[in-house]
Amino acid sequence: MTDSSIRTRSDEQRQTERAGSGERTSQPAERERDEQDREREQEHEHEHEQCPECGGRLASDAEHAETVCTDCGLVVQEGEIDRGPEWRAFDAAEKDEKSRVGAPTTNMMHDQGLSTNIGWQDKDAYGRSLSNRQRQKMQRLRTWNERFRTRDSKERNLKQALGEIDRMASALGLPENVRETASVIYRRALEEDLLPGRSIEGVSTASLYASARQAGTPRSLDEIAGVSRVEKDEIARTYRYVIRELGLEVQPADPVSYVPRFASDLELSDETERRARTLLETAKESGIHSGKSPVGLAAAAVYAGALLTNEKVTQNDVSEVASISEVTIRNRYHELLEVDGGAPA
Repeated sequence: MTDSSIRTRSDEQRQTERAGSGERTSQPAERERDEQDREREQEHEHEHEQCPECGGRLASDAEHAETVCTDCGLVVQEGEIDRGPEWRAFDAAEKDEKSRVGAPTTNMMHDQGLSTNIGWQDKDAYGRSLSNRQRQKMQRLRTWNERFRTRDSKERNLKQALGEIDRMASALGLPENVRETASVIYRRALEEDLLPGRSIEGVSTASLYASARQAGTPRSLDEIAGVSRVEKDEIARTYRYVIRELGLEVQPADPVSYVPRFASDLELSDETERRARTLLETAKESGIHSGKSPVGLAAAAVYAGALLTNEKVTQNDVSEVASISEVTIRNRYHELLEVDGGAPA
């Protein structure tokens, strides 16, 4: 072995030893720097948690969007972003029902209101009219949007039926809860395959008639038939079929529930309405209401109440409001007055 090779090996060993010693000295230095960085971060966080004036504890005031000191009241930061909801809830159930954005879901729409609607106005966000090319584009988008919203025959059926329910309920002045219930009844009929052999209009009308009676705001069969596109006999037949197959519990219509609407349409006083209610309650106690039309009894009670309170109203006026014949009113109001102990006028 030559002297040069010995010197080369000894040099390599010295370099290796210096590199190893350098690595050993660098590891403690890196750990020390990391610890110093952590300490500085902790001190920085601690400064943010303490009041710069008195060293007290800081608290966030979400109502006023501020950060204040709980000891001296110093406002350390203001104009904070409120990341909470834009609504208020007063109990747990109300909090669960509410959502941050978007309209609530509803059964009155075939897709429960979850799809996108494109407005019919050909205007942009600033209210300016669109160009011809943009209008054509928006019309194509509306067409494809409608096709995507009703992807199969079941959804098309449901869309048509719910539109009929909304139209008839609006014409009859029925509240939103009645429309919602009617939509649920129709959905059940569609799911249980009750529509084959029956028209969409017939089942939707029967659903609305049943929901109005369940909600305590009934409408007579003649009134329902007046706004429907099907005949009265078909509505009655479909109604009996739907409530039997779905097992709906529909109580007989109470004549008293018709009185406020009749009195309001005839512009009668509250005293006349109270008198008509009293006549009907007396008739129930005596049992003469059994087997008689609730609409006829209500119309006769309103007419009799008007006579007893000396208000001017004719049998023809009541007949037009209640959609029943004058003969029915004449026969029923005599019976009501006899049971009440008064003499027919």
